[in-house]
Amino acid sequence: MHADRLAYYIAGGRPPGGARTYPGCRDRRLPERTLPVLLPGALYFALESAVWTGGMGFYDPAADGEMPARAYLVTTEQFADIAAQEMHRHPGTDLDLTRALAAGSDHLGPGRYETLVCPGTIEGVPVFTFTAPWALADAELNVPCAAYLANFATGLAEAHGWSLEQAAAYLADRPGAAGHWSADAVLDALRPASALP
Repeated sequence: MHADRLAYYIAGGRPPGGARTYPGCRDRRLPERTLPVLLPGALYFALESAVWTGGMGFYDPAADGEMPARAYLVTTEQFADIAAQEMHRHPGTDLDLTRALAAGSDHLGPGRYETLVCPGTIEGVPVFTFTAPWALADAELNVPCAAYLANFATGLAEAHGWSLEQAAAYLADRPGAAGHWSADAVLDALRPASALP
């Protein structure tokens, strides 16, 4: 959700504090438009991030609730290249989005971000994202680190205008973080780790 972070997937480079350099997209133009959205389903944290350490964020579109997210208007080529980088593939190959568009999802492989999801449309434009092939109930939950939570909090502030307090309460309640992070502990971690006021 954090626009500066997405820019590294598009333009290439290594984000500050990151452990990985991204090759970027074939088309390096930044999105012309972004919108805050609420997707059906839930955010949870699972597995271990090689970039951040700690749990990674995943989306279960079948879970109860709504997940705040951010829609970026990108080309289908850019989406394919962004997805490839998250799938640890080299960008440059287009994706066939027809099955995800028709059925709501499409499994491209067994990897953690190799399932395409189309939760709907905005003004006639399909919304696509990618996540794990398993459901929340089957996930190997793992606690996210403070820097990763700060990245989410920045995105929530940018896209939805949330305060640090709102973001902390939401993130502390997500599966994987719940029971390990309290809202107060997340808030304490976000203040120094985040550029938010």
